[in-house]
Amino acid sequence: MINEPSTLISRLRGSPPHGGSGERGLNSNTLNTPLIFITNDDGYQAAGIQALARAVAPLGDIYIVAPDGARSGTAASITATRPVTFRELPLVADTTPSSTPLTNGFAVTTVDSPTGYPASARLFSCSGTPVDCVKLAMEQIVPRKPDLILSGINHGDNASISVHYSGTMGAVFEGCMKGVPSVGLSLWLQHGQRYEDVPVSDDTLAAIATLCQRILTQGLPQDVCLNINIPPSTAFRGWQVCRQARGQWTAEWATATNPHGLNAFWLTGKFTDLEPDATDTDFAALRAGHCSIVPITIDMTAHAALSFLKDTIVSKI
Repeated sequence: MINEPSTLISRLRGSPPHGGSGERGLNSNTLNTPLIFITNDDGYQAAGIQALARAVAPLGDIYIVAPDGARSGTAASITATRPVTFRELPLVADTTPSSTPLTNGFAVTTVDSPTGYPASARLFSCSGTPVDCVKLAMEQIVPRKPDLILSGINHGDNASISVHYSGTMGAVFEGCMKGVPSVGLSLWLQHGQRYEDVPVSDDTLAAIATLCQRILTQGLPQDVCLNINIPPSTAFRGWQVCRQARGQWTAEWATATNPHGLNAFWLTGKFTDLEPDATDTDFAALRAGHCSIVPITIDMTAHAALSFLKDTIVSKI
C-alpha cells in the first residue's frame, strides 16, 4: 500500500519501512496471505501482464506496478536524471476524470482502467523503468516485502543473450538482489507476430500458476532467479530446465534518411543461434514446444576463470 504521511515521518526517524499500523489495508488476515508483485517492460496496458495477473490472482494479494508505456530493451537501467512518479489506476472503470492527491505528494488524474486485471488486484502505473517499478514499489507502495516477484509476460522472447538487454529480466534481477524469489516470463513470437495473435494458452497459464505456488512454498536458492520462455502453442507441453543458448545479434541497424537529409538508424537485428544442434538450451526447448526454465545467478563472478586468472595471468606479471 501507499505509505500514509505518518508512516513516512516514522521512516525518517528510523522505523522499519514495511508493515505497522500506519499503512492502510494491512491487517492480520493479509499478513498470512502471500504478496505477489508483478511488473513488465511492455507497460501496464499490455495483454501479457494482464493474463499473468489473472493466472496468479488466486495465489495471494496481487500488486501490479508497471511502466506507463513501453520500456523494452531497458535492461537494468534506472532513472537518475529526473523524478519518477506513480499513480494508482482504478480497476472499476470511472468515466469521470478526477484530480486526487495521493499520499506520495503528487496529484493525479484517475481515468478509465484496463479491464483485463483481476478485480482484487491493486494496479499502479509508473513513469520509470521496470527496475524503477521494483525499487519504488518496495519502498512506497507495497505494504510488506513481496513473497514473489513476477515480470512479464513479455511480448517476445528473452532467451539466450537477449536476457542481457531485457527490461523484463532487469526487474527480475532487481527483485533477486532484494532477496525476493523472482521470475521472468516471456512469449517466443515469430517475426511479425503479436501477443494477441498467439496468446499464452489457458493450460500454460494454469501451469505457470502451479509453478508459482511451488516457488511460494519452496523458495529459490539464494541469488538465483528464473528466466522462463514460452513457445507459441495451444497446449502446455511441459517444462524443460536448461541452460542459456550461445547466440549473437547481427545486422542490427536499418538505415533511413530523416527530413534534414541525415542518416537515421533503427535498431532491428537478426538473431543467430550459435549452437543449433544442442539439445540442452533454451532455444532447443522452445523449438521442441516446451517452456524453458533457465536458472540465473546475480553473482556475475566467473568462478571457473579464477584459477586461470591467478595462475596464468596475474602470477606471471
